[in-house]
Amino acid sequence: MGHTICIRRKRLSRPRSIEPSHPGAARADSGAAGAGHKASHKIVVPNSIDMVALLGARDEFLRIVEKEFAADILVRGNEISMSGEPAELALVERLFDELIAVVRTGHGLIADAVERSIAMIKAETVESPADVLTQNILSSRGRTIRPKTLNQKRYVDAIDKNTIVFGIGPAGTGKTYLAVAKAVQALQAKEVTRIILTRPAVEAGERLGFLPGTLSEKIDPYLRPLYDALHDMLDPESIPRLMTAGTIEIAPLAYMRGRTLNDAYIILDEAQNTSPEQMKMFLTRLGFGSKMVVTGDVTQVDLPTGTRSGLRVVQDILEGVQDLAFCRLTSHDVVRHKLVGRIVSAYENYESDAEPRA
Repeated sequence: MGHTICIRRKRLSRPRSIEPSHPGAARADSGAAGAGHKASHKIVVPNSIDMVALLGARDEFLRIVEKEFAADILVRGNEISMSGEPAELALVERLFDELIAVVRTGHGLIADAVERSIAMIKAETVESPADVLTQNILSSRGRTIRPKTLNQKRYVDAIDKNTIVFGIGPAGTGKTYLAVAKAVQALQAKEVTRIILTRPAVEAGERLGFLPGTLSEKIDPYLRPLYDALHDMLDPESIPRLMTAGTIEIAPLAYMRGRTLNDAYIILDEAQNTSPEQMKMFLTRLGFGSKMVVTGDVTQVDLPTGTRSGLRVVQDILEGVQDLAFCRLTSHDVVRHKLVGRIVSAYENYESDAEPRA
């Protein structure tokens, strides 16, 4: 957390018809530069950029910057003046460059996106926050699905570059949701002819026969999260038709045994609940023209005591294998309610201090 900024904001009218000769924001610098010296900089935002979209309603986004950087900021019209340590001002300037780039593409900013951009700027990542926040995966039913964090973008990029990808991370990091979005994208682009979604029905186990209803009704609760993701991305009325035609298949992991899956996009969800033998069985179903994504959370294993998790074991076996990638997401990548991220972090800290699990 940085020091609080004093914000003195006054709006002036500006001619909207005049556009700077270059696409970015213009700058004017003055003051001494060097360690321990104050510097001042000015950013002139292009007239084509709506200042409310950039700074937020009632300066909401500007107040977020205020809490994160030690600088004095003054906004007049489309000019943003700032003073402070040169290194700090360089970060603030880069942040505004990235936010302007996002607004220019037509993607609306929200507070969460601004906060995540600040985190990336401070971490000095190679990837541009604007590239992360504007990478569209799928547009469906009036909204666009895209990565929201740097690790999510790296995960999506890994899926594009590799045949098998493991997405490992806590609940709420979007590992399954983004994998399903990439599957639907591949199907619509005719890169594959079918989508196969599978999960281990761990809790059913040998007790499946004691549950009421048909086999389909018994296993449906374990597969419901996959149905929910599909309903967000496809016309719900088309899903039964696609399933009847075999274009989309949602089935328990046991149904994969003995099959070779060609020209398919295959997702194994909740992979932490597979045994090492089940994981090997699944991975060897890969056929020609297919892609696999395996997702799971190694901190939430529901297997019987003494049974090793196939997802934990496979990391030691396959790490470094060509055309296969492991992507790890953390509590910082949780895209649910902010409190979920804090809860996940608290559990991670607690478990890191506790004795290793047997």
